[in-house]
Amino acid sequence: MIISYNRPFVGDVLLVQLATEAIVKTEVEKKGDFAILKEEATKEVKAFNLFNASKYLKLDVQGNVEVTQEIVEAIEKAMVANNVDLSLDVDFSPKFVVGYVEEKEKHPDADKLSVCKVNVGDETLQIVCGAPNVEAGQKVVVAKIGAVMPSGLVIKHSELRGIASEGMLCSARELAIPNAPSVKGILVLDDNSEVGSPFVTPTNL
Repeated sequence: MIISYNRPFVGDVLLVQLATEAIVKTEVEKKGDFAILKEEATKEVKAFNLFNASKYLKLDVQGNVEVTQEIVEAIEKAMVANNVDLSLDVDFSPKFVVGYVEEKEKHPDADKLSVCKVNVGDETLQIVCGAPNVEAGQKVVVAKIGAVMPSGLVIKHSELRGIASEGMLCSARELAIPNAPSVKGILVLDDNSEVGSPFVTPTNL
C-alpha cells in the first residue's frame, strides 16, 4: 500500500495505491467520500481516493504518508462510514533494510551493471545495480519492492537487460540524507549494521 497526501496541490484527498502495476483500463465506483479505482476487465481494486480526508484522519504531511497501523485503522473506519466493503491486506514490514552483498557478478549484457545476491535477513534478493562501488562483502541499504523513495519513485519488480531485479541498492542522495556526497555510488554501511534490520536515515553523514 502506498499513500500520499498533498493538500496545497491536490486538495483534501488521500490517494491510496494498492497495486504497483498500472491499470490498463480504469473503472471508477463512487461511494460517499470514496472513489474506488478498478481494473475494468477483472474488477480488481487497484487504488482508491478518499475525499474530505481531514474528516477521517489527522495529516500533517505533504507527500508520501507513512503506512502505520493507526493510519490503516482510520481508513478502515472511513470505509465503514461510507459503506465501502474492501479488505486491506497491508504489509507493515520495513521497506528500507540493511542488506549484505553475498555475491557480485558482471551483467552478461551490460558492461556497467552488476548482478548481486543480497541477504536481507529473511531472504536473499537478486538485485541489478549500476553503482561503480558495489562489491561482495559490503553492508548496504536495500529498498525492497514496495518501497517509496524520497523522490516519489516506487520500487517495483523489474528486468534490466533481461535480468530480474527485486529491489534497489541505495545511494545517500537517493535516500535524501543531508550532506550526501556528490560522488556516484551506493551508501556502504559499517560492519556493525545488523543485516535485515530497518534502515533509519541519519540526520547527518
